[in-house]
Amino acid sequence: MKNYHTHTKRCNHASGNDEQYIQNAIKSGFDTLGFSDHAPMIFEQKGYYSGFRMFPEQASEYIGTVKSLKEKYKNDISIHIGFEIEYYPKCFDKTVSMLDGLGSEYYILGQHFTDNEFEPYAHYSGNKTKNTVLFDKYIEQALTGLQTGKFLYIAHPDLFNYNGKNDIYIQKMTYFLKEIKNLGYPVEFNLLGYSDKRNYPNKIFWELVSQTGNDVVIGFDAHNPDALCDSGTYNTAVSYLKKLNITPIEIKIQ
Repeated sequence: MKNYHTHTKRCNHASGNDEQYIQNAIKSGFDTLGFSDHAPMIFEQKGYYSGFRMFPEQASEYIGTVKSLKEKYKNDISIHIGFEIEYYPKCFDKTVSMLDGLGSEYYILGQHFTDNEFEPYAHYSGNKTKNTVLFDKYIEQALTGLQTGKFLYIAHPDLFNYNGKNDIYIQKMTYFLKEIKNLGYPVEFNLLGYSDKRNYPNKIFWELVSQTGNDVVIGFDAHNPDALCDSGTYNTAVSYLKKLNITPIEIKIQ
């Protein structure tokens, strides 16, 4: 079993130490664990810091610590070091250049905000809205990010919390899914959202996935080490997807 969506306490809303995640992954039978904590962003807005991600000055320590653990546990599990990151047009290139230089191995796209997050009009994707302009912006911004070719997959693609008419949701998300498929990326079924009963995984969205035939990966989105031992949620999710004729795939990083 593989999981590439794992956080650390550096993001300020996860718990446990890095080694505990690895030990629990081994105990649960994982052969691969990827760390993808919320990426520090180089924001052009002076003095702006996100409250839900590590700071840029923590990135080197994060990568160094996980590299050390990767070596320590190399005979027990394959460890990879990456980040969950948004596509923010004013921040993305310089942030990824910094993280690549530090040794990041992969990125997953988690589009939590529109625009560049620091603007007062930037919209958090999980907030309810009937605004179709924001919905379009979320979709197009995520697709532009995927077009960079820098990502392993898109995390919780159904995060955008549109609560308008179902036919509009179906139309826009069908377009989104077809474009993601054309770009060759899997979409993630997010276990944290599933277990917490958040607005994602969205039932309509996953019925659409069944129709469009996108590749699907399961992401634990682990924010504490015990999440990697939650076989009950994992098995229930697999059964849910099976009823939709969806068989998750596993990705392998070389």
